Amino acid sequence: MCIAVPGKVTEINDINMATVDFGGTTKAASADLVPDVEVGDYVLVHAGFIINRLDEEEAQETLKLFDQYMGILDEEDDEVSR
Repeated sequence: MCIAVPGKVTEINDINMATVDFGGTTKAASADLVPDVEVGDYVLVHAGFIINRLDEEEAQETLKLFDQYMGILDEEDDEVSR
């Protein structure tokens, strides 16, 4: 399964590589597929490429769902280790 992860663009350099903040962790991602991306935009990143822009509300909802999912996985890990 492949998952595109939402993050916030904090910088774009002169070769169209963006720095994207994923909740405190930053990674480089190519902005070539979505050339109108700007600093401050929320984006979906997959395999090192920005594949879509998101509005802030949509990004926050997606991040909330990721947090809920991770919480479920943590609970399952706790049950297995008992």
